[in-house]
Amino acid sequence: MSRAMTEAPAGEVRDARLRLAALFLPGALPREGRIALWDPEGGPLPEPSGAHARPLDLTVVRGRGAVVRRAEVPALTLAVDEALPLLLRAHGHPAAHPAIACWGAAARLALRLVAGGRLLPGLSSDDHDAWRAGPLDTADIEHLRAVAAALPYEGHAVPLDDRTPLELPEPEALMRAFLDAVADSLPRTPAAEHAAGAPFAARAPQHLPGARAWAAEAAAGMDAGVRISLRLDLSGRTLFDRSDDDRSAGAAVVQVHSLADPTLVIDAAALWAGEGEGTFGPRARVDAALALRRAARVWPPLERLTEQDTPDVLPLTETELYDLLGTAAGRLGAAGVTVHWPRDLAQDLSAAAVVQSAPGSATDGTGFFEAEQLLEFRWQLALGGDPLTEAEMDLLAESHRPVVRLRDQWVLVDPELVRKARKRELGLLDPVDALSVALTGTAEVDGEEVEAVPVGALAELRDRLTAGLAPAEPPPGLDARLRDYQLRGLAWLDLMTSLGLGGCLADDMGLGKTVTLIALHLRRARREPTLVVCPASLLGNWQREIARFAPGVPVRRYHGASRSLADLDGGFVLTTYATMRAAAPRLAKEPWSMVVADEAQHVKNPNSATAKALRTIPAPARIALTGTPVENNLSELWALLDWTTPGLLGPLKSFRSRHARAVEGAEAAGQDTEAVERLARLVRPFLLRRKKSDPGIVPELPPKTETDHPVPLTREQASLYEAVVRESMAAIEAADGIARRGLVLKLLGALKQICNHPAQYLKEAGPGKTVRLDGRSGKLDLLDELLDTILAEDGSTLIFTQYVGMAKLIAEHLAARAVPVELLHGSTPVLERERMVDRFQAGATPVLVLSLKAAGTGLNLTRAGHVVHFDRWWNPAVEEQATDRAYRIGQTQPVQVHRLITEGTVEDRIAEMLVAKRALADAVLGSGESALTELTDRELGDLISLRRPA
Repeated sequence: MSRAMTEAPAGEVRDARLRLAALFLPGALPREGRIALWDPEGGPLPEPSGAHARPLDLTVVRGRGAVVRRAEVPALTLAVDEALPLLLRAHGHPAAHPAIACWGAAARLALRLVAGGRLLPGLSSDDHDAWRAGPLDTADIEHLRAVAAALPYEGHAVPLDDRTPLELPEPEALMRAFLDAVADSLPRTPAAEHAAGAPFAARAPQHLPGARAWAAEAAAGMDAGVRISLRLDLSGRTLFDRSDDDRSAGAAVVQVHSLADPTLVIDAAALWAGEGEGTFGPRARVDAALALRRAARVWPPLERLTEQDTPDVLPLTETELYDLLGTAAGRLGAAGVTVHWPRDLAQDLSAAAVVQSAPGSATDGTGFFEAEQLLEFRWQLALGGDPLTEAEMDLLAESHRPVVRLRDQWVLVDPELVRKARKRELGLLDPVDALSVALTGTAEVDGEEVEAVPVGALAELRDRLTAGLAPAEPPPGLDARLRDYQLRGLAWLDLMTSLGLGGCLADDMGLGKTVTLIALHLRRARREPTLVVCPASLLGNWQREIARFAPGVPVRRYHGASRSLADLDGGFVLTTYATMRAAAPRLAKEPWSMVVADEAQHVKNPNSATAKALRTIPAPARIALTGTPVENNLSELWALLDWTTPGLLGPLKSFRSRHARAVEGAEAAGQDTEAVERLARLVRPFLLRRKKSDPGIVPELPPKTETDHPVPLTREQASLYEAVVRESMAAIEAADGIARRGLVLKLLGALKQICNHPAQYLKEAGPGKTVRLDGRSGKLDLLDELLDTILAEDGSTLIFTQYVGMAKLIAEHLAARAVPVELLHGSTPVLERERMVDRFQAGATPVLVLSLKAAGTGLNLTRAGHVVHFDRWWNPAVEEQATDRAYRIGQTQPVQVHRLITEGTVEDRIAEMLVAKRALADAVLGSGESALTELTDRELGDLISLRRPA
């Protein structure tokens, strides 16, 4: 759209102009850039007035839904210096459009740079004079980027050229050009030409083709073309002999007398230059003085030079010399001031915290832990990586100067290193704490993370734990052929238990953790029995596996009313977590060769009664078996490893503060930080994790195909869904705190039930009730279609749901259709579970419906070639564990995984989130539903709102 414009005021700013969006239009020269005001809503513009205000039909990019297009809109343009009052008023004004407010913030930054004298002369691309803002320090750049990130599209909506697809200017580059436009406009006042001479004063462009070399130096950060460098000499010799020739060449020279009276040599080209005419006239001496003043803003001691008759020698105090040798040199370098050091000045003096065995301690790995002796923890200084002797560290400790003579060279000494040399002893560490330091390579000293280095027996132990292991030989008595990765797992478990350490075998479900543990028991060949604690549903599986792979080895179930530990003779004792919790004092009296916690995620809460009871049972070796060492947060990993190797990760509180928060935050942001790597170095030797996708494992498994099946909601489901969203969001928006979180969880559960079947949400099922299920759920209709095809091919299927109520509805529905089906859930007795598994594996029951919590782990159901996830679990690892009931070692057919997802619902959005979440599952898994309770009302509404499929 286009219409005639009227003039805008250049003086007083009216509130009406603040509602307009602002754009910056760069010019051929920075000062020719203009600010354009336009109304994205199409309202009227104020009438222009002023010397340089003019209307313009501006081409912008407009958006409507998913479509973007060019459009011509009326705009009012102002010269940059005329627009500054308006922009400054817009910054922080509550009525201002976000675009003009952002340009107001950029204007404030530009004025601060100009007022601080941070202007660099230069040339445009066609060799015309132009000022630019600079140099920018780190704070300026961060401020600029923050403002650019906040700039809405209305502030940079002018398209670039005629490109397709449409592209807009990058906000950061556009704002950098705006800073230069302000810097190139403000110095060009009527009096500037008389005060400073042309060029760089008049508004009219000056063509300077002979100044390209100078412009390159200025663009590199050298103020006004004057080069300043600082030279430090530690030998007491004369750097230069000043002469008339030196003065004419512009060199400033001085002799440094001694370290007791340190001085700084200033070398400023043109500082002593005569009054001859140069490219910019007789201003070399003034320019040099101005350059020194600007350098003094970076390092204040240089201000004293401006007060001296001969500004080339700067006496330094010891504090100033320390500062120059420290951070000041970096600041000066960023401002274009070079600091030259003596060639033989060594600056690679370092300190590391070392841990070593105290005199008389054991030297081999086993004795190291059994001796329970404390280890020395101290500072060790090194020069160029070569450790200093005690005498050399004493020399540093006695030093009171910033540089010392050490090993025939001058050495720059940080006061902090002197402090460490004076107080080298840091105390004593117990063996577990020392091992933690050795594995991570860091330690906390006075609240600071420092590099730590193990030496002696501790270094040898670290090397044993971190070195690669050759596969172990199968032990006598094992009636099984172990795969290579299982033999490597056996070798790792044998190493850890032989050192008196525990470990967590965290292989994917179905990779043979049970047979590997049976092999370890046979390899250890101890007289004492091995205690296995597992869920009740796995007692039968353990007993069958031991009888199969280690025939003749005694097995006893310690479970039920008639349980007994009398007359134990080696072998295995199997018990459940519930029995162990009740009988922990009795179990603690027996001498165990090893205690094994299977499906160890059951004790992931260290404060639970089950976890506390397990910790009371002593054993020389503790092994945790689990496919999911981390389900929700890293505290679960702490709970497992603090049981297998007590004290390794320190107290839970310090573990959370030092490791977990940093790692979980980094993973949530998709970043790879030192905190993640540090925790990995500590945990890796004690946790063996292999996945089915690993190169050495995947060839041994049949293929797995995963398919998402989008299904539509029925009319009844859609009506219920929208009604629940509408009513619940009204209550959520009026609540806060724990009440709000509870309402959000209740809403999410209700929506998932509606997506499953209206009868589940409405609780229509019950004793004596007849419920019509056909035609009311898109998922149930699709399930019927899938099963018709699978059963026609003589296939077997597992159907998982997280709701027992829904599992019962599915089982009743399939039974009504004469489909052979059985239902396994948490209330199913242990013996009946085992019979169900046997019937399914024998092919007597082709369809098995399972509740996810009760049957998601431990079961071997390789008869199934199809796995159906009727509803989605929030944690992808839990869902994959359920799939692994079929996709595991022993499977001889391809496995097809079917996930049923209702279109346009919260399930749809959660499915997208789970794809991203799987990418982080190896390090940290999110907290599932609880994380969704922290969404804002707007974010929650976007997550759950029903979107009709196109």
